Amino acid sequence: MTVTDHRETLRSAYRQVRSTTTRLCEPLSAEDYVVQSMPDASPAKWHLAHTTWFFETFLLQPECPGYKPYHPAFAVLFNSYYQGVGPQFSRPRRGLLSRPTVEEVLNYRREVDRAMDELFTDLPSDHFAEIAPRIELGINHEEQHQELLCTDLLHMFAQNPLDPEYQSSARWTPAKEHPFAWSPEFDAGLWEIGAQGSHFFFDNEGPRHKVYTEAFQLGNRLVTAGEYLNFINDGGYTTPSLWLSEGWAAVNTNGWSAPLYWNKSADGEWTMMTLMGRVPVDKHRPVCHVSHFEADAYARWAGARLPLESEWERAAHFIESQIQPQKTSIVGNFLDSGLLHPTSPSNSTSPIAQLFGDTWEWTASAYLPYPGFQPAAGAIGEYNGKFMSNQMVLRGGSCATPQRHIRTTYRNFFPSSARWQFAGIRLAK
Repeated sequence: MTVTDHRETLRSAYRQVRSTTTRLCEPLSAEDYVVQSMPDASPAKWHLAHTTWFFETFLLQPECPGYKPYHPAFAVLFNSYYQGVGPQFSRPRRGLLSRPTVEEVLNYRREVDRAMDELFTDLPSDHFAEIAPRIELGINHEEQHQELLCTDLLHMFAQNPLDPEYQSSARWTPAKEHPFAWSPEFDAGLWEIGAQGSHFFFDNEGPRHKVYTEAFQLGNRLVTAGEYLNFINDGGYTTPSLWLSEGWAAVNTNGWSAPLYWNKSADGEWTMMTLMGRVPVDKHRPVCHVSHFEADAYARWAGARLPLESEWERAAHFIESQIQPQKTSIVGNFLDSGLLHPTSPSNSTSPIAQLFGDTWEWTASAYLPYPGFQPAAGAIGEYNGKFMSNQMVLRGGSCATPQRHIRTTYRNFFPSSARWQFAGIRLAK
């Protein structure tokens, strides 16, 4: 691809990702933009501003002589965690930022988009080729925030006794049953995992390296809500032998008795909060909004375990090469489908369905650096590396992840107690 072609490809991707983020906010009222429902979530307005701050801070200011920041205070208000750039406004207090207004933030986006368009047009080819990886990083960064926007909005709406709908509940349809089975066995052996090549990937996806895996099998689909109900009804949340010590403490401290957003009525019917409002729990849809502790306890109750991330990636490479080699992109239920909730597998003949999309899949692997990992120089190096402690790896993407954002090598990570993401369970043995 020539520099000119790459420039136009990135310009198109930039425009698309920016318009998608704005479109995701269209169903919101002015009041919705400001609410922060918990310290780990951020208001919609903050997501709109922070993703804009990223392009202004890491591209416009260093690469455009004479560029003046839109507002000097935004450097602090919308810096998330980049210590190398400067101080940050307290994360748990983002919901107190009633000013700048929503309109001011949208204007901030428009002005930065205008300046970025000039950067795309005016930079000489050699200079553009040098900064193109940073533009791609900014695009992927905003795609991550599109997913966070969806999960944070769901958490916010779930706190409201009116059970608001982000999108019409008419989109909610019953899922189809998909019988459980174990995949064909993968032989023991030495394999390579991790990213390499000229395509974009985050630094934590590499370097590519060899791993040894024992023979293993994976469940042919995600664990369903109906199967998880069996775990609940069998005393799963009251049996300490099923739980890791820290997980058992979380169950008792937080009063967990079901996945996040599930409620049981007086007549024994289970419902759950979704972006389509409150709906009956569909036994054939994948269970989601469970922590790593809950996923691990369920797997132990089921006489199985969670997969290692090396096992998951090996299986995903197999599916890519054997099942869908003709596809130009990964197939699954992603943000692009507009469903905004996991559903039953679309391919009933695949030996391992739902590896991509629907829910993130907890693994049994701690989030640690691959052999030879080195973070990038400067503040950009803070993106992933400094979080490699006390987190667990998730794979595959979810119904809130943009489709172009996911790769077989993609490593997501969250603390073991996190529940507000679209995270589910796949069994291994």
